[in-house]
Amino acid sequence: MSAEFATLVDYWFGDLDAAEEAQFEEHLFGCAECTAKLEELAALGAAVRAAWCAGAVRAVISRALFEAMKKEGLRLREYPLGPGGSVNCTIAATDDFVVSRLSAPLAGVRRVDLVTSGGRFEDVPFDAEAGEVLVCPEPAELKRKGAFTTRMRLVAVEEAGERVLGEYTFVHTPS
Repeated sequence: MSAEFATLVDYWFGDLDAAEEAQFEEHLFGCAECTAKLEELAALGAAVRAAWCAGAVRAVISRALFEAMKKEGLRLREYPLGPGGSVNCTIAATDDFVVSRLSAPLAGVRRVDLVTSGGRFEDVPFDAEAGEVLVCPEPAELKRKGAFTTRMRLVAVEEAGERVLGEYTFVHTPS
């Protein structure tokens, strides 16, 4: 009998308690289907990690991922910015990632979209308690670009329609 995908993921990330882990490992040794799924999960994880580490991915990230990046010792350049704000920014050759920390009034908000010149990113992760959305642009692209200005907008998507939470301007200068 195949295990739930969520259990596979929890096992892979070490999120099972000791008893659950032992029980799952016993199952895993006897289940070729689950072993194959776990191998696929590991391969997918390796490919995503390689793309991420190569700076080929841009994303809106969770607080947990942000903290994990810091714990891993990655060199992060942070730009906190409030609604209506503008910041001069850059990325150095030695920086691994840039994280734009967009503050916004997020209490009671159920869904947030991020609108940029590159498109609309729907239902992005956000930390309502901290009032923050963490945007991690593609570092490889930033390092290649010259000077430019870009704008981002956070939008609350509600039953009654959309409501702008904040607009943010980034004036990028190569370092």
